[in-house]
Amino acid sequence: MQSRKAAIDDTLGIEPPEIAMNALLYLSTALIWGTTWIALKWELGSTPISLSIAYRFLLASAVLFAILAIRKQLRRPRGEAARLVLAQGLALFCLNFLCFYHASHYLPSGLVAVVFSTATLWNALNARLFLKRRIAPQVMAGGALGLAGIVTLFWPELVSHGADTGTLIGLGLSVLGTLCFSTGNLLSARLQTLGLKPLETNAWAMLCGSLILVAGSLVAGLPFTIDTSARYLGALAYLAIPGSVIGFTAYLMLVGRLGPERAAYCTVLFPVVALNVSVLFEGYHWTPLALLGLVLVLAGNVLVFRQPKRTAALPVGAKTV
Repeated sequence: MQSRKAAIDDTLGIEPPEIAMNALLYLSTALIWGTTWIALKWELGSTPISLSIAYRFLLASAVLFAILAIRKQLRRPRGEAARLVLAQGLALFCLNFLCFYHASHYLPSGLVAVVFSTATLWNALNARLFLKRRIAPQVMAGGALGLAGIVTLFWPELVSHGADTGTLIGLGLSVLGTLCFSTGNLLSARLQTLGLKPLETNAWAMLCGSLILVAGSLVAGLPFTIDTSARYLGALAYLAIPGSVIGFTAYLMLVGRLGPERAAYCTVLFPVVALNVSVLFEGYHWTPLALLGLVLVLAGNVLVFRQPKRTAALPVGAKTV
């Protein structure tokens, strides 16, 4: 039995400690990010959205820089790495969140999380476009299921609101934000192939994203204010430390360990957490059609993630039947 198990582990190329670490990273990311959607919505108010995001990532980057300094691992990226970090900051810690914060004005946070769960599909498509990786048939099938699930899930909203402009804007912004997130995934994967760790690249990318947001706010003439209510400050602290420092580090470690397509599978779990949180705090009501839509989205993502069965190689000279 032991030899059989060892043979299976060798075939899969995964050691038991690796499986345990990957499971821990998946669970941590899913639970943390599944609950950040409601905290994100609690930040909407008197503070301009761009500044709320900037405050979040300035605080998160300060914590990361402190950790790196204590560990004597603080170094500035140069050359190609510096350009990639800047691009990651723009895509992952600026445009991504601008889209999702604005989308939360129009949609319940749980529904925004469902759209975000399609990151698995977008990562696979982007890996094909930019990394020239082959798209497996189950990716296309899973994508079709996922899109059908989103339409089904949003159908009660579209019918009840008469397909109003706000609902469509929220859906469009959620899709655009997911595309920005996927782009950031690929940039992180590239940075890790250059030998840079997510902890250090996140620190610099979060700082870059924050400075871009601050500059944009200055150009737009936005007032530099901050909501001092306990609710806002609590949401800011939760989003900055667990949501950004821990969540993004754990997730991008998965990107480096498993690749962007498979790492994004943990986003499948977000809607389950986020929609139930939305039920508690936003009065979201499940309907049979919404449940069917969620099941389709989850099934589509699982199909995208599932690896095709491997066929054993035939010995040289062997004949097929």
